[in-house]
Amino acid sequence: MGHAADGKYHRRSKMKKWILAAAMVSALGATSLQAKEYTEIRFGIEGAYPPFSWTEPSGELKGFDVDMANALCEELQTKCKIVAQDWDGIIPSLLARKYDAIIAAMSITEERKKKIDFTGKYALIPNKYVAKKGTEIDFSTEGLKGVKIGVQRATTHDKYLTDNFGDSVTIVRYGSFDDAYLDLKAGRIATVLGDASALEEGLINKEGGEGYEFIGPSLTDPKWFGDGFGIALRKQDKELTKKLDAAIISLREKGIYQEIAAKYFAYDVYGQ
Repeated sequence: MGHAADGKYHRRSKMKKWILAAAMVSALGATSLQAKEYTEIRFGIEGAYPPFSWTEPSGELKGFDVDMANALCEELQTKCKIVAQDWDGIIPSLLARKYDAIIAAMSITEERKKKIDFTGKYALIPNKYVAKKGTEIDFSTEGLKGVKIGVQRATTHDKYLTDNFGDSVTIVRYGSFDDAYLDLKAGRIATVLGDASALEEGLINKEGGEGYEFIGPSLTDPKWFGDGFGIALRKQDKELTKKLDAAIISLREKGIYQEIAAKYFAYDVYGQ
């Protein structure tokens, strides 16, 4: 009996040691993972959507999104890496782990939430049409028949026109707004639909832009344009989403957000 009891004791003792060792390894692994994940945050940014982001001749990325990414990293006391990515591949590259988060004036929509998660909004911009001064367009379904409207491909603006006007309007899709502006100037399209701030910065406020103006309605319906711009992340990265959410709030409370925004916008870009 005594030997049997001793054997059970030793087995239990070994089991406890094994469980303790496994728990320690697990804890160390989790700590290591967290350190690896948050020592540096890699942000995917388009680099062709001023004033949110643009690419200098030197190749350096600048703009509101770039400054926000750096401020968020500083708030979280992490290194920051900016990764340039064309819009068409910006979500697939996030899912492929090319970077940890997207900060690229991306609207928070229900459709996108099926694939990715978002922080709360960090900006809210109305959507407008821009055209040559003197352009008159009837924006009813009947009035838009045959009208060529330029949009950036796979954006909320693209979806809005497709869902609301279908075959009535001729939607011309571009990889970037710069390409759309070229066709607008050449008269190949009648108007471009986009975020008001991007249209101002990319066309109206530039040299030669005095010949262009906003026309038609201002579009803000959350059904198509979402609840503002959010930082996009993979669904499994809940902890990083929470950290970035808290950092956005902190930057606003400290007034840092407002200082950054004032460099690029003459109005409250955060909205209500």
